[in-house]
Amino acid sequence: MDRLTSMAVFVRVVEKGSFAAVAEEFSLSTTMVANHVRALESHLGARLLDRTTRRHSLTEIGSVYVERCRDVLNSVQAADYVAEALRAVPRGKLRMTAPVTYGAHRLVPLIGEYMALFPEVQVELVLNDRVVDMVEEGFEVALRSGSLSGANLIARPLRPSRMFAVASPAYLERHGRPQHPADLANHNCLGFMSWGKDHEWRFTQGEQALSIPVRGSFVSNSGQALLSAAVSGIGVVVQGDVLLESAIASGQLLQLLPAWDLPTRPIHLVRTRDARPTAKLRTFVDFLVQRLG
Repeated sequence: MDRLTSMAVFVRVVEKGSFAAVAEEFSLSTTMVANHVRALESHLGARLLDRTTRRHSLTEIGSVYVERCRDVLNSVQAADYVAEALRAVPRGKLRMTAPVTYGAHRLVPLIGEYMALFPEVQVELVLNDRVVDMVEEGFEVALRSGSLSGANLIARPLRPSRMFAVASPAYLERHGRPQHPADLANHNCLGFMSWGKDHEWRFTQGEQALSIPVRGSFVSNSGQALLSAAVSGIGVVVQGDVLLESAIASGQLLQLLPAWDLPTRPIHLVRTRDARPTAKLRTFVDFLVQRLG
Protein backbone atom coordinates (compact mmCIF):
# COMPACT_ATOMS: atom_id res chain seq x y z
CA MET A 1 0.00 0.00 0.00
CA ASP A 2 1.04 3.60 -0.54
CA ARG A 3 2.42 4.74 2.81
CA LEU A 4 1.39 8.39 2.38
CA THR A 5 -2.20 7.30 1.76
CA SER A 6 -2.05 5.03 4.79
CA MET A 7 -0.73 7.93 6.89
CA ALA A 8 -3.54 10.18 5.68
CA VAL A 9 -6.14 7.52 6.48
CA PHE A 10 -4.62 6.91 9.94
CA VAL A 11 -4.64 10.64 10.80
CA ARG A 12 -8.28 10.99 9.78
CA VAL A 13 -9.25 7.88 11.79
CA VAL A 14 -7.71 9.50 14.87
CA GLU A 15 -9.41 12.84 14.16
CA LYS A 16 -12.85 11.43 13.30
CA GLY A 17 -12.80 8.51 15.72
CA SER A 18 -14.63 6.30 13.22
CA PHE A 19 -13.50 3.88 10.54
CA ALA A 20 -16.88 4.24 8.80
CA ALA A 21 -16.65 8.04 8.58
CA VAL A 22 -13.15 7.85 7.11
CA ALA A 23 -14.25 5.14 4.68
CA GLU A 24 -16.95 7.49 3.36
CA GLU A 25 -14.49 10.42 3.12
CA PHE A 26 -11.93 8.42 1.13
CA SER A 27 -14.49 6.39 -0.85
CA LEU A 28 -13.13 3.17 0.66
CA SER A 29 -14.66 0.23 2.47
CA THR A 30 -14.25 0.09 6.24
CA THR A 31 -12.18 -3.05 5.72
CA MET A 32 -9.78 -1.13 3.47
CA VAL A 33 -9.49 1.66 6.06
CA ALA A 34 -8.56 -0.95 8.65
CA ASN A 35 -6.06 -2.49 6.22
CA HIS A 36 -4.30 0.88 5.84
CA VAL A 37 -3.90 1.15 9.60
CA ARG A 38 -2.71 -2.47 9.86
CA ALA A 39 -0.19 -1.85 7.07
CA LEU A 40 1.39 0.95 9.12
CA GLU A 41 1.42 -1.20 12.22
CA SER A 42 3.03 -4.06 10.29
CA HIS A 43 5.68 -1.71 8.91
CA LEU A 44 6.43 -0.28 12.38
CA GLY A 45 6.14 -3.57 14.23
CA ALA A 46 3.93 -1.92 16.86
CA ARG A 47 0.24 -1.25 17.53
CA LEU A 48 -0.98 2.27 16.86
CA LEU A 49 -4.57 1.83 18.04
CA ASP A 50 -6.15 -0.14 20.85
CA ARG A 51 -9.48 -1.34 19.44
CA THR A 52 -12.62 -2.45 21.20
CA THR A 53 -16.01 -3.26 19.75
CA ARG A 54 -17.24 0.29 20.49
CA ARG A 55 -14.18 2.55 20.27
CA HIS A 56 -10.47 2.76 19.62
CA SER A 57 -7.74 4.81 21.26
CA LEU A 58 -4.13 5.68 20.50
CA THR A 59 -1.34 3.67 21.99
CA GLU A 60 1.70 5.50 23.33
CA ILE A 61 3.55 4.87 20.06
CA GLY A 62 0.43 5.86 18.12
CA SER A 63 0.26 9.23 19.92
CA VAL A 64 3.79 10.11 18.82
CA TYR A 65 3.44 8.62 15.34
CA VAL A 66 0.23 10.51 14.45
CA GLU A 67 2.01 13.84 15.05
CA ARG A 68 4.88 12.84 12.79
CA CYS A 69 2.35 11.75 10.15
CA ARG A 70 0.76 15.21 10.33
CA ASP A 71 4.21 16.79 9.83
CA VAL A 72 4.90 14.58 6.80
CA LEU A 73 1.51 15.25 5.19
CA ASN A 74 1.85 19.00 5.78
CA SER A 75 5.29 18.94 4.13
CA VAL A 76 3.90 17.07 1.12
CA GLN A 77 1.08 19.58 0.80
CA ALA A 78 3.53 22.47 1.03
CA ALA A 79 5.68 20.90 -1.70
CA ASP A 80 2.59 20.60 -3.90
CA TYR A 81 1.79 24.27 -3.31
CA VAL A 82 5.35 25.28 -4.28
CA ALA A 83 5.22 23.19 -7.45
CA GLU A 84 1.84 24.65 -8.38
CA ALA A 85 3.14 28.19 -7.75
CA LEU A 86 6.11 27.53 -10.01
CA ARG A 87 3.71 26.41 -12.72
CA ALA A 88 1.53 29.48 -12.26
CA VAL A 89 4.22 32.20 -12.17
CA PRO A 90 7.15 32.07 -14.62
CA ARG A 91 10.33 31.91 -12.55
CA GLY A 92 13.63 30.06 -12.32
CA LYS A 93 16.33 29.13 -14.83
CA LEU A 94 15.38 28.19 -18.41
CA ARG A 95 18.10 26.26 -20.28
CA MET A 96 17.91 26.36 -24.06
CA THR A 97 20.10 25.75 -27.07
CA ALA A 98 20.09 27.16 -30.61
CA PRO A 99 22.26 27.31 -33.75
CA VAL A 100 25.07 29.85 -33.39
CA THR A 101 24.05 32.40 -36.03
CA TYR A 102 20.29 32.20 -35.46
CA GLY A 103 20.70 32.36 -31.70
CA ALA A 104 23.09 35.31 -31.67
CA HIS A 105 21.34 37.45 -34.28
CA ARG A 106 17.62 36.69 -33.96
CA LEU A 107 17.03 34.95 -30.64
CA VAL A 108 19.01 37.04 -28.15
CA PRO A 109 17.05 40.29 -28.73
CA LEU A 110 13.78 38.39 -28.22
CA ILE A 111 15.09 36.77 -25.04
CA GLY A 112 15.70 40.27 -23.74
CA GLU A 113 12.08 41.21 -24.46
CA TYR A 114 10.82 38.04 -22.77
CA MET A 115 12.91 38.62 -19.63
CA ALA A 116 11.58 42.16 -19.40
CA LEU A 117 8.06 40.69 -19.31
CA PHE A 118 9.01 37.95 -16.81
CA PRO A 119 11.87 39.28 -14.64
CA GLU A 120 11.91 36.22 -12.36
CA VAL A 121 13.12 34.01 -15.24
CA GLN A 122 16.85 33.59 -15.92
CA VAL A 123 17.80 32.23 -19.36
CA GLU A 124 20.89 30.11 -19.99
CA LEU A 125 21.49 30.00 -23.76
CA VAL A 126 24.00 27.58 -25.29
CA LEU A 127 24.80 28.24 -28.97
CA ASN A 128 25.86 25.16 -30.87
CA ASP A 129 25.46 24.04 -34.47
CA ARG A 130 25.36 20.34 -33.56
CA VAL A 131 22.09 18.60 -32.68
CA VAL A 132 22.19 18.10 -28.91
CA ASP A 133 20.47 15.43 -26.83
CA MET A 134 18.08 17.67 -24.89
CA VAL A 135 17.32 15.18 -22.12
CA GLU A 136 20.91 14.04 -21.59
CA GLU A 137 22.29 17.60 -21.60
CA GLY A 138 19.47 19.12 -19.57
CA PHE A 139 17.86 21.50 -22.07
CA GLU A 140 14.18 22.39 -21.73
CA VAL A 141 13.78 23.98 -25.17
CA ALA A 142 15.76 24.23 -28.39
CA LEU A 143 15.73 25.96 -31.77
CA ARG A 144 16.39 23.50 -34.59
CA SER A 145 17.30 24.40 -38.15
CA GLY A 146 16.65 21.90 -40.96
CA SER A 147 14.91 18.54 -40.76
CA LEU A 148 13.81 17.18 -37.39
CA SER A 149 14.54 13.84 -35.76
CA GLY A 150 13.46 12.47 -32.39
CA ALA A 151 10.03 11.03 -31.69
CA ASN A 152 10.10 12.26 -28.08
CA LEU A 153 10.03 15.92 -29.13
CA ILE A 154 7.15 18.35 -29.48
CA ALA A 155 7.90 20.77 -32.34
CA ARG A 156 6.36 24.12 -33.22
CA PRO A 157 7.18 25.49 -36.68
CA LEU A 158 8.59 29.01 -36.86
CA ARG A 159 9.09 31.31 -39.83
CA PRO A 160 11.55 29.55 -42.16
CA SER A 161 14.92 31.11 -42.91
CA ARG A 162 15.31 32.48 -46.44
CA MET A 163 18.62 32.43 -48.28
CA PHE A 164 20.00 35.37 -50.27
CA ALA A 165 22.90 35.88 -52.64
CA VAL A 166 24.66 39.16 -51.83
CA ALA A 167 27.82 41.15 -52.52
CA SER A 168 29.19 44.55 -51.52
CA PRO A 169 28.80 47.63 -53.74
CA ALA A 170 32.61 47.83 -54.04
CA TYR A 171 32.87 44.22 -55.27
CA LEU A 172 30.10 44.74 -57.83
CA GLU A 173 31.71 47.94 -59.06
CA ARG A 174 34.90 46.00 -59.81
CA HIS A 175 33.39 42.80 -61.22
CA GLY A 176 29.93 43.73 -62.47
CA ARG A 177 26.54 42.60 -61.25
CA PRO A 178 25.34 39.12 -62.30
CA GLN A 179 22.12 39.24 -64.32
CA HIS A 180 21.52 35.48 -64.37
CA PRO A 181 22.56 32.65 -61.97
CA ALA A 182 24.87 31.29 -64.68
CA ASP A 183 26.89 34.53 -64.47
CA LEU A 184 28.12 33.44 -61.03
CA ALA A 185 30.61 31.14 -62.78
CA ASN A 186 32.64 34.30 -63.45
CA HIS A 187 32.53 35.53 -59.84
CA ASN A 188 34.45 34.76 -56.66
CA CYS A 189 31.86 32.81 -54.68
CA LEU A 190 32.62 32.48 -50.99
CA GLY A 191 32.22 28.94 -49.64
CA PHE A 192 30.71 27.57 -46.45
CA MET A 193 32.77 24.54 -45.36
CA SER A 194 29.85 22.47 -44.13
CA TRP A 195 28.32 22.59 -47.63
CA GLY A 196 31.27 20.63 -49.08
CA LYS A 197 33.96 21.34 -51.68
CA ASP A 198 31.76 20.81 -54.77
CA HIS A 199 28.72 22.68 -53.53
CA GLU A 200 26.12 24.06 -55.90
CA TRP A 201 23.81 27.02 -55.36
CA ARG A 202 20.27 26.05 -56.35
CA PHE A 203 18.07 28.77 -57.84
CA THR A 204 14.42 28.52 -58.86
CA GLN A 205 12.11 30.79 -60.83
CA GLY A 206 8.62 29.44 -61.27
CA GLU A 207 9.01 25.98 -62.80
CA GLN A 208 12.63 26.59 -63.79
CA ALA A 209 15.36 25.22 -61.49
CA LEU A 210 19.11 25.73 -61.89
CA SER A 211 22.04 24.24 -59.95
CA ILE A 212 25.08 26.46 -60.30
CA PRO A 213 28.53 25.04 -59.36
CA VAL A 214 30.38 27.71 -57.40
CA ARG A 215 34.09 28.25 -56.88
CA GLY A 216 36.00 30.87 -54.97
CA SER A 217 39.21 31.79 -53.21
CA PHE A 218 37.78 31.99 -49.67
CA VAL A 219 35.98 29.39 -47.55
CA SER A 220 35.10 29.37 -43.86
CA ASN A 221 33.19 27.32 -41.32
CA SER A 222 31.72 30.54 -39.87
CA GLY A 223 28.77 32.43 -41.30
CA GLN A 224 29.96 35.54 -39.45
CA ALA A 225 33.34 35.29 -41.18
CA LEU A 226 31.64 34.94 -44.57
CA LEU A 227 29.53 38.01 -43.80
CA SER A 228 32.65 40.02 -42.97
CA ALA A 229 34.37 38.78 -46.12
CA ALA A 230 31.42 39.83 -48.27
CA VAL A 231 31.21 43.26 -46.62
CA SER A 232 34.96 43.65 -47.22
CA GLY A 233 34.41 43.12 -50.94
CA ILE A 234 36.07 39.70 -51.27
CA GLY A 235 33.24 38.07 -53.17
CA VAL A 236 29.64 36.86 -53.45
CA VAL A 237 28.08 34.95 -50.56
CA VAL A 238 24.88 32.97 -50.02
CA GLN A 239 23.67 32.90 -46.43
CA GLY A 240 20.44 33.09 -44.43
CA ASP A 241 18.38 36.22 -43.91
CA VAL A 242 19.05 36.24 -40.16
CA LEU A 243 22.74 36.85 -40.84
CA LEU A 244 22.41 39.18 -43.81
CA GLU A 245 19.36 41.35 -43.16
CA SER A 246 21.14 44.11 -41.18
CA ALA A 247 23.93 44.47 -43.77
CA ILE A 248 21.34 44.56 -46.58
CA ALA A 249 19.26 47.17 -44.75
CA SER A 250 22.32 49.38 -44.17
CA GLY A 251 23.47 49.10 -47.79
CA GLN A 252 26.71 47.30 -46.92
CA LEU A 253 25.52 44.39 -49.06
CA LEU A 254 23.23 44.32 -52.08
CA GLN A 255 20.89 41.45 -52.87
CA LEU A 256 21.64 39.77 -56.19
CA LEU A 257 19.24 38.08 -58.61
CA PRO A 258 16.06 39.09 -56.71
CA ALA A 259 13.85 37.46 -59.36
CA TRP A 260 15.32 34.06 -58.43
CA ASP A 261 14.67 32.12 -55.23
CA LEU A 262 17.16 30.18 -53.16
CA PRO A 263 16.06 27.32 -50.85
CA THR A 264 14.41 28.15 -47.54
CA ARG A 265 15.43 26.34 -44.36
CA PRO A 266 12.79 25.21 -41.85
CA ILE A 267 13.10 26.41 -38.25
CA HIS A 268 11.37 24.67 -35.35
CA LEU A 269 11.03 25.36 -31.65
CA VAL A 270 11.20 22.01 -29.87
CA ARG A 271 10.80 20.74 -26.34
CA THR A 272 10.69 17.32 -24.76
CA ARG A 273 7.37 15.64 -24.06
CA ASP A 274 6.46 16.88 -20.58
CA ALA A 275 2.86 16.37 -19.53
CA ARG A 276 3.00 19.44 -17.25
CA PRO A 277 5.44 22.06 -18.57
CA THR A 278 6.48 24.79 -16.16
CA ALA A 279 5.11 28.31 -16.44
CA LYS A 280 8.47 29.63 -17.67
CA LEU A 281 8.64 27.05 -20.46
CA ARG A 282 5.00 27.46 -21.46
CA THR A 283 5.17 31.27 -21.63
CA PHE A 284 8.54 31.25 -23.42
CA VAL A 285 7.29 28.88 -26.13
CA ASP A 286 4.13 30.94 -26.61
CA PHE A 287 6.16 34.17 -26.77
CA LEU A 288 8.55 32.89 -29.44
CA VAL A 289 5.79 31.34 -31.54
CA GLN A 290 3.94 34.67 -31.42
CA ARG A 291 7.03 36.64 -32.46
CA LEU A 292 8.60 34.18 -34.92
CA GLY A 293 5.72 31.98 -36.03
